[in-house]
Amino acid sequence: MTFSKILIANRGEIACRVIRTAQRLGLQSVAVFSDADRDSLHVRMADEAIHIGPAAALQSYLRKDKIIDAAKQTNAQAIHPGYGFLSENFEFCTMCKENNLIFIGPPPNAIRDMGIKNLSKIIMHDANVPVIFGYHGDDQSDATLINEAKKIGYPIMIKAVRGGGGKGMRIALNENEFMDKLNAAKSESLKSFNDDSVLLEKFIQRPRHVEVQVFGDMHQNYVYLFERDCSVQRRHQKIIEEAPAPGLDWSVRKKLGEAAVKAARAVNYVGAGTVEFIMDENHNFYFMEMNTRLQVEHPITEMITGTDLVEWQIKVAQGEPLPLKQDAIKLNGHAFEARIYAEEPENDFMPGSGRLTYLRTPPTGEDGKIRVETGVVEGDEVSVHYDPMIAKLVAWSTNRASALQKLRNALQQYYIGGLKTNIPFLMSLSDNKQFQLGNVHTDFIKENKDALFHLQQITPTIAVGAATAFINSQQRTYGSIGAATSFFAVSNSSFRPNFLQKQSLTLTYDKKDYKFEIERVNSSNLLITYDNKTYSVEIRSVNDELVLLIDGHQFRCRMHIDNDTCTFYSNVSRSSFDFKLRPPSFLAQLAASGMGGAADSSVSSVNPVAPMPGIIDKVLVQDGTQVKQGQPLLIMTAMKMEHVIKASKDGTIGKINVTPGKVVKKGEVLLTYAVAVGDDKN
Repeated sequence: MTFSKILIANRGEIACRVIRTAQRLGLQSVAVFSDADRDSLHVRMADEAIHIGPAAALQSYLRKDKIIDAAKQTNAQAIHPGYGFLSENFEFCTMCKENNLIFIGPPPNAIRDMGIKNLSKIIMHDANVPVIFGYHGDDQSDATLINEAKKIGYPIMIKAVRGGGGKGMRIALNENEFMDKLNAAKSESLKSFNDDSVLLEKFIQRPRHVEVQVFGDMHQNYVYLFERDCSVQRRHQKIIEEAPAPGLDWSVRKKLGEAAVKAARAVNYVGAGTVEFIMDENHNFYFMEMNTRLQVEHPITEMITGTDLVEWQIKVAQGEPLPLKQDAIKLNGHAFEARIYAEEPENDFMPGSGRLTYLRTPPTGEDGKIRVETGVVEGDEVSVHYDPMIAKLVAWSTNRASALQKLRNALQQYYIGGLKTNIPFLMSLSDNKQFQLGNVHTDFIKENKDALFHLQQITPTIAVGAATAFINSQQRTYGSIGAATSFFAVSNSSFRPNFLQKQSLTLTYDKKDYKFEIERVNSSNLLITYDNKTYSVEIRSVNDELVLLIDGHQFRCRMHIDNDTCTFYSNVSRSSFDFKLRPPSFLAQLAASGMGGAADSSVSSVNPVAPMPGIIDKVLVQDGTQVKQGQPLLIMTAMKMEHVIKASKDGTIGKINVTPGKVVKKGEVLLTYAVAVGDDKN
């Protein structure tokens, strides 16, 4: 069963991750790519790459036939599915076997049995794995589901039968919102899994999400590699994970591992799998589901066990026994993984997209205690067609507190420009006292919202530093050819006679203007007046990173400018700030008068706009439709999630600007009202 060439049926960081291990093992790798990924990192890393279709996943990465054809075309003998896409697709796994291709994963029956949620619960119950029962029946009529929800009792968890990754999942707190949540779950499930069947379960309040990494081989050997805590989530999707789970004693840890092995053994599992449990405040745990693939968060398990799980997958797929027996697997230290997303946490974690115009990752060192798992480089595009994850930042140390400190320090050195990310939120999370104490649960973000989303304060040092960095960046960018790199540069370069000795600058942050008067003293010294005080500034180093001395306080900082947004990073603030550059007064006057590209004044501010980049899925109204406040108007999909755009007030639809399938930008006007909302007298 040995093979020498692997096709990776995936993209992004997981494709890069598999390719690295394949190369280390002396195996050739084949990548597949869509139109959107033609120049992606995973394509450049692989030995060969095959184009499989348009950007939309349904026409490329989810095309089973094209993946099989690509493997045959390149004489690959095995396919690694990664995670997502076809990784848990029973039909695809079966097709691989029918075409004499080794599927690096579990057998088809295990995928099928664990992929159907109600069947998996029955199998687990029979295997003496703790289970929470609900309604897992075939009758999917609204009347039956409503009746069963009443029997179980609210709050109710609605889950897609074939679901995973938070898709097709909703929580109904009461009967009044049950149908809305049910319809949303069914619609999302149908798009993601081509099946809108759901199951109902009692929702446990303040639960923890604890999962166990298991492995099986073809010789009936099974092991567990300890647990991970993935409780801190948004939209039922993980944002930060850690291993082992905090606060568990060894007796609970052992019970979790043994229950997970029972689950794997019950379906004759082969390869890497994750058994997910829901845990209450008394550390009682119950089976939720089994993910029959490698998880996004597998690196933290590797960090605490000293293993390469992709290597284990490859060896097991070749018929080898597991590399280690249970008693040889030791838990060492603690590890965190933070998922770096293009999203806006302050805007309900709306996903984003765009070009990575600036990207600097934290140093990883040679000891392997910091890992950056990514599939992008500076200049790459985060596409609306795929998940908005940019990277996974992994940190290990001997204990939880020091591992968290390493993660926090690495986050502070992760610089991204061109789009908004969740890095400031992750830093706020790692600074949170309750998180530091390990008091985690799935409602953690909601319960700690005020503490996690507080606005960073602009100190005088930060304000003056940002002004200095901006002026320096502008001069380095627009300085004349042949002249000094910047009149601020640390050198003895002569003065430029055509440069004004004083400048005024206004930067805006959180709707507040910060005004500065800047005067040059010499080539490396400035006097900056801010808030009626003058600060002495010395620029001590000018590279990708600035070193500033402000009134005797030295610190390092960076500035990235993207159009009118100036992102300032510093080791003083332990955060980043997106300043807006205030245009000169004459430009502002032009914009106000309707010149200079000002927005069409006929477009009302209440007209529905796209809250994030995405794709129009459905248009639920037409020109002339009378709508009421809260009425659904359109449905968008972004990063595999469904978002309903609703009317903010009563009104009459004037013009629909979009059609199903159209890709829209954030802020794009989706439709306009014939009569201004609120002024409709009809």
